[in-house]
Amino acid sequence: MSLALTTRDGVAVLTIDRQDALNALNFGLIAELSRLLDTVPGMGVRALLITGAGDKAFCAGADIKELMDRGLMAQRRGAEAGQRAFARIADLEIPSVALINGYAFGGGLEMALACSFRLAVPTAKMGLPEIKLGLIPGYGGTQRLPRLVGEGRALEMIMTGRTVDAAEAERIGLVNRVLAGDAPMAEALAFLGEMTCYGLPALALAKQAVSRALDLPVHEGLKVEADLSTLAYRTEDAAEGLAAFVEKRKPSFRDR
Repeated sequence: MSLALTTRDGVAVLTIDRQDALNALNFGLIAELSRLLDTVPGMGVRALLITGAGDKAFCAGADIKELMDRGLMAQRRGAEAGQRAFARIADLEIPSVALINGYAFGGGLEMALACSFRLAVPTAKMGLPEIKLGLIPGYGGTQRLPRLVGEGRALEMIMTGRTVDAAEAERIGLVNRVLAGDAPMAEALAFLGEMTCYGLPALALAKQAVSRALDLPVHEGLKVEADLSTLAYRTEDAAEGLAAFVEKRKPSFRDR
């Protein structure tokens, strides 16, 4: 199997396993990815973690041979399929993290960009090298990268196709943390544990408030925040959290 979906400590772990191809994406894998992602909301998990098998690559991008000699409509359908698959990650109510354990190029980096957070081992390398093939990113890279690192840095990465290492990726905001590297899976699960200990309704509303307001003027974004913070206030978890604070005890959230 090229994809495996398991659970660990209440987290859905999706592993790309095409180590002979540096975990590169092909169209069949993208279709299977979409199918598996559709099952995540019903798994009763608190987060999603995506990583690559082995220690060389998270995902080295597209299977280049599949891109050759394709008609324009086939290429368009392929781009839309990749965008839909990665939108399933971005649209999840639970937090998601890409554990970048090696190369993350092209579609691999675009998949990581769709996650809520990105964590990288010290040896990780990232980039969008499509320009070197006479192409541009087609699975969301031109849209999500500028929102993370700013227009200027994103254009530089896309128009030069250059690779950034983990340290630079952290400095420019492309990754949230560079891990120690000795036990990356344990570190990633601990990172998620910093937020999944809280109630799922509040986590979902916080994620929604940020994502919905990204392209709005501040005054419109504040309206979204007011609406969603009001919804959060109406949850049972909010009542429990406020009571626990007053009573000086640890809250017991029940995801309601």
